[in-house]
Amino acid sequence: MIGLFDSGLGGLTVVRRLRERLPDADLLFFADQANVPYGDRDPEELYRLLSANLAWLDAQGVAAIAIACNTSCAIAERYGWPSTRAHVLDLIDSAATIVQRARHRRIGVIATAATVAAGSYGRTLRSAVAGAEVWEIAAPALVPLVESGDVASARARDAVAAACAELPRDLDAVIYGCTHYPLLEAHFREALPREVALIDPAVMHAERAASLHDDGERKESGVTRYVTSGDLERFRSNVERIMGELRPRAERIAPLEPTVVFPETIEG
Repeated sequence: MIGLFDSGLGGLTVVRRLRERLPDADLLFFADQANVPYGDRDPEELYRLLSANLAWLDAQGVAAIAIACNTSCAIAERYGWPSTRAHVLDLIDSAATIVQRARHRRIGVIATAATVAAGSYGRTLRSAVAGAEVWEIAAPALVPLVESGDVASARARDAVAAACAELPRDLDAVIYGCTHYPLLEAHFREALPREVALIDPAVMHAERAASLHDDGERKESGVTRYVTSGDLERFRSNVERIMGELRPRAERIAPLEPTVVFPETIEG
């Protein structure tokens, strides 16, 4: 079983990509909607949430965790991954692989405020691609729009346009630095020049997950279990809308209680 987590609905875009590549795999997706959005929180709190989410997925018996939250990956890149027995797939690493393959050099990243503040995309991309120039732009208005279902409105269009306007026009690519953002793709495509590639790291995530998963021996049912720490009926409705599933297997758990202390050696 492959586990995934995000602060909210954005992780469903990663579930969708994995399901395209692995139709028979068993997936477990946890949306920590009791704490959405993550992008406005401080590093210590994010590290504790990340640790709690990994521990919960471990307890469910997942063999691999495809992280579906860029903010969590950014915190882990900066401060280290909390302990987990599962194989972890990092979205920022997946984005870097796409950039390397395409030989992009001028790259924009639109992400949450916490992801941009961590600087993880810039460090990873410059390390992966010699001579890369990276612009990281925070777009804190976008996650709440997606969580509220307000993706087709003029307000959503204008919020995406405002974020894109902070980037140079002569880029090779723009990375969705938050898994919520592919749900706003029509607005991104309208706001950016046609020659600018839009990169969804979840595409490479799915490729990497498939390479881990395909040993030819597993007998799985192809079921996705959807779990939220927020409002169950609203969550189920959004899963139906985004995933196109009727009567998805959705459930609610109580908000997790993070207990890990932010390590003193990495504080600040």
